[in-house]
Amino acid sequence: MDLRIDMPLVLLLLLPLFLYFGWTYFHERQRLKRSHIVVLTIRIVAAGCLVFALAGPYLLLPIKEEQIVYLVDRSASMNGTEDEMVQFIQESLQSKKEPQLAGIYSFSSTLQTEAILSKTLKEVPKLTEIKATDQTNIEQSLQLASGIIDPKKATRLVLLTDGNETKGDALEFATKLKGSNISVDIKPFSQPVVNDVSLKSFVSPQVAYVGEQQQLVTDIHATSAGQGELLLYENDELIHREAVELTEGTNVFTYKHAATAEELVKYEAVVQVGQDAIFENNKLTSVTMVQSEPHLLIVNGYETASPIGAALGSQSIAYDVIAPKSLPNELSSYLQYNAIIFDNVPGHLVGEAKMSVIEQAVKNFGVGFTMVGGENSFGLGGYFKTPIETLLPVEMEIKGKEQLPSLGLVIVLDRSGSMQGSKLELAKEAAARSVEMLRDEDTLGFIAFDDRPWEIIETGPLNSKEEAVDTILSVTPGGGTEIYSSLAKAYENLADLKLQRKHIILLTDGQSQAGNYEDLIGEGKEEGITLSTVAIGQDADANLLEALSDMGSGRFYDVIDEQTIPSILSRETAMISRTYIEDNPFYPAIYNAAGWNSLFANGVPQMNAYIGTTAKQGATVVAESEKEDPVLAQWQYGLGKTFAFTSDSTGKWTGDWARWQNWGAFWQTLISQMLPSYNDVAYDVRLEADGSFMITDPTNEAAFLDIVAVNEAGEELETQLETISASQVRAVVQAEPGLIFFRIADEKQAIYQAGLSVPYSAEYELLPVNNQLIEELTQRTGGTVLKEPQDVFRDFTTKGADRQNIVTWLLLASILLFFIDITIRRFGWNFLTNAKKKEPLVEEKTIPEDTNVAQLLKGMKKRS
Repeated sequence: MDLRIDMPLVLLLLLPLFLYFGWTYFHERQRLKRSHIVVLTIRIVAAGCLVFALAGPYLLLPIKEEQIVYLVDRSASMNGTEDEMVQFIQESLQSKKEPQLAGIYSFSSTLQTEAILSKTLKEVPKLTEIKATDQTNIEQSLQLASGIIDPKKATRLVLLTDGNETKGDALEFATKLKGSNISVDIKPFSQPVVNDVSLKSFVSPQVAYVGEQQQLVTDIHATSAGQGELLLYENDELIHREAVELTEGTNVFTYKHAATAEELVKYEAVVQVGQDAIFENNKLTSVTMVQSEPHLLIVNGYETASPIGAALGSQSIAYDVIAPKSLPNELSSYLQYNAIIFDNVPGHLVGEAKMSVIEQAVKNFGVGFTMVGGENSFGLGGYFKTPIETLLPVEMEIKGKEQLPSLGLVIVLDRSGSMQGSKLELAKEAAARSVEMLRDEDTLGFIAFDDRPWEIIETGPLNSKEEAVDTILSVTPGGGTEIYSSLAKAYENLADLKLQRKHIILLTDGQSQAGNYEDLIGEGKEEGITLSTVAIGQDADANLLEALSDMGSGRFYDVIDEQTIPSILSRETAMISRTYIEDNPFYPAIYNAAGWNSLFANGVPQMNAYIGTTAKQGATVVAESEKEDPVLAQWQYGLGKTFAFTSDSTGKWTGDWARWQNWGAFWQTLISQMLPSYNDVAYDVRLEADGSFMITDPTNEAAFLDIVAVNEAGEELETQLETISASQVRAVVQAEPGLIFFRIADEKQAIYQAGLSVPYSAEYELLPVNNQLIEELTQRTGGTVLKEPQDVFRDFTTKGADRQNIVTWLLLASILLFFIDITIRRFGWNFLTNAKKKEPLVEEKTIPEDTNVAQLLKGMKKRS
């Protein structure tokens, strides 16, 4: 037991206290009786207790229990060492003493539990799978471990690691452990020496021109001499393959290439060898801005040649034509183009993941976008509440401009176990989106089935959209798959309803038992019920579902990409709930819009049809129908300019426009207005050694730049900007290894694009044990570098202790002594010393002796 004081300087107050009582004693000692000395002593002790309490005293009571926590590094740099580390822990546990607790935790980028702290740990359990191994965060593992243990007990954190941290700062955290009961021991481990070939760097020019010879330089490091193969790609297309001889150490190879792609071009280098320890370090990417003339991407939804391409002619802007299914997934593929046109493209052939990437290309990189009408476009294409609708100047919904037919819709959704996960979630989201497209007076039913039908929403008037959406989204997966009874239930619910349109949408990913579908659907057709089917995944009975849709006069969708499910249901709901196509010939009204008036100087051709939409607030309507629906509308979305042309490109809907002499000029004008405004300032963007990006502005206006970072999947990344000087800004981006794209815009919204490669993590480099960090970390925390397993449970130099505060007891003692003092002064010392004596019934009164009074009494006696 040990006595400690928090504020010892407070004890200096005892000096004036003792001086006062000492002066009092020496000056009054002649008149002081024993009772006075006792009272004075009580006062001194009470005051002393009070001062001592103010100093914050406490007792340290020893704690016998001790804690040992193993922290096992299981990051990628420790591959091949797991068995060795487990063996070390197992051998060390044989030396564990009875009052000692032990626990095992593993870490890479975060900490996870293998065995909780306990006295009973004797064996090492099988280590659980750890997913993210691309980082080593020793600091976080120490921090989390220090939160798990009891800080009152003596604790030893035992790190099993190579000391090569890639995230955090363990030494900085070690300073916080100073003065605590926690020490850190380290047992170094490292990967076994193996053959490994890695790409240390891959460099392409930041800026180049079409046809210019570029130097692509690769730096390959090999642990031993051997043969390999170097492959170079341009926008995922192989441009060079070469067998290379590798010597031990650094190998540099240079390849000259004339750029054929344009705008932001992705180059990739890959090295392959027969035996390789780490595959993750064999690939690097680089990005070059290849300056050229504007380039257009036309996504053609027709099976024939592109009508827009034919209208533009061969002397126009350079363009590529692709089918909807060929749309790429990566942002870099879209940044090759200055503008994109969707010509009668159905949304379910695109999918929302690609739509999101396109939205980022428009919003943050200024890529222009136009949607052209047709039977598979706008609302009929399933774009309701999609990223494409977000960027367009029009909404897919038609708002109160016509008398719409009465509608009954029943959605039959497979909720079997095979639908669990993203398939079911996307299907529920799609069903909810369909509900939002309905009117309050429409009829809705929702049946979810597994081995039997579950009527989640009874078929009836749609009273509350919000309630219906919440109900649909609450559906959980179930058991098997039985389609027929559920479909029969949907037909039964719709059969007797007096509605103009009755439709069923069936979604499933599985097989079902046979049923009399032909009679069921035939009877339903007599009641005016139509059926569309959606086969989700390769396990679905596509042949059956396609046959059902044919019999039900509906449409069949074979879904491979689950992201397309919402667009399919939106399209189906739109086709049955609205009359989107306006097919009465008319002359569009042209409004005073910059760049367009000269085309119509000699009049406006007649148009046959268009798809009904609603212009968004803030959009500019260039051409409008007689019903005041937009035919051509435009607006600014982020840094991109987007257009909606609600008629088609073939001439079937556009009528005389397609035979108009300015038909080609119309498309040229639309494309020229879509093109972004690029910045001529050559900003320099470089990756720093600490992983941040330094952006240099030669115009010294770095503080006014708008900077956004986006990855290949089109996801905007969290970015922290720090202005270093008038010409430099530091950007700290939370990015995974791979390509990252910067959009830099000035106050005039002129755009500069740059692409950089975030290299693979240092985890995938063959590095020796970081002895410097290991030595310093153990020294700062009072630990040691372990050599033998039994050293883990050696005696602790610092023992644990429980702090027992005694301030309250001192205060109570001081108060009690003061009460005793007051009692003695009030009732006298005899009150305490004679408390047990019996007191007389009549109190004797004594008359003080006075000389004159005594003489008077004597005289009175003589007279008598």
